[in-house]
Amino acid sequence: MKGILLVNLGSPDSTDPKDVKRYLDQFLMDKRVIDIPYLIRAFVVKGIILNTRPKKSAAAYQKIWWEEGSPLIVLSERLQKKVQEQLDMPVELAMRYGKPSLKSGLEALKKQGVTETLLIPLYPQFAMATTETIVALAEELQHKHFPNMQITNLPAFYNKKEYIEVLARSIQESLEKEKPDYLLFSYHGVPERHIRKSDVTKSHCKIDGKCCITNSPAHAYCYRHQCLETTRLVAKKLALKEGTYSSSFQSRLGRDPWLQPYTDQTINNFAENGIKNLAVVTPAFVSDCLETLEEIGMEAKEEFLEHGGEKFTTIACLNDREDWVHALVKWMKDWAKKGVLTA
Repeated sequence: MKGILLVNLGSPDSTDPKDVKRYLDQFLMDKRVIDIPYLIRAFVVKGIILNTRPKKSAAAYQKIWWEEGSPLIVLSERLQKKVQEQLDMPVELAMRYGKPSLKSGLEALKKQGVTETLLIPLYPQFAMATTETIVALAEELQHKHFPNMQITNLPAFYNKKEYIEVLARSIQESLEKEKPDYLLFSYHGVPERHIRKSDVTKSHCKIDGKCCITNSPAHAYCYRHQCLETTRLVAKKLALKEGTYSSSFQSRLGRDPWLQPYTDQTINNFAENGIKNLAVVTPAFVSDCLETLEEIGMEAKEEFLEHGGEKFTTIACLNDREDWVHALVKWMKDWAKKGVLTA
């Protein structure tokens, strides 16, 4: 029997600093998130970050927490439910960090008789700290606990027709309503070294403005290329004019170089240079979460208004939109019917 496992990032169990600390420990100790030697990583995370950051992060989560729980978890559950309603094979939900765990998701599928699983990381673009860490953990769990289960991974879908159409439609709805002066595509940041580490050619990725638009096998695993290509495809679909949109990267951590331009600096510069009505979309996420609701929807908005902006619109993630559900279901049915994933 075939089955589906949707996997998102995860969330603390609550806004209690203890739960946030436990979640951050699991997240930041992942060697694909903070990719430095274990002992140094443990010193930085357990010795410094976990002694200072949990209270601050807990306060941020408290700002966006829903009565039903974590927005990311609630929205992911709604998506899973809607997808399940349109399929006659089991669909389970898991988180890379926190609950429900990836292991519990696979166990739930196994109990229902599933022997072939389509693993769907809910990240449009490939990155070490998202897709790769999910796939790596799934492979580890398969070898240890599910040797008789075949797992197929859905590749990054940043350029799939159905995804671009849904994303463009969601943006267009906001543009027609809010009529912004400028549209900013804000993607989650990653350290520049992650781009180079993911380069399968070991030579193509220079982060010089040219490599991302020069065809290469490296693009299959290049987060920067895939982000910029998402922007390009959506802009083409919506016939956006040059000079009315661009891409930036948010949520950097530490002092190492991260992908630029930085979202916070970009937004403030816009406000100071005459852009009064700004819309921001966050296509690295399919579910609204701390980074979209608090970092962009609250912090960035406040900064923009303080620097002279007048109107700030955060465009919602795809969440459980009906057209997004239909796109996912199409990919799932194609896989179930053909046994392969079509481009």
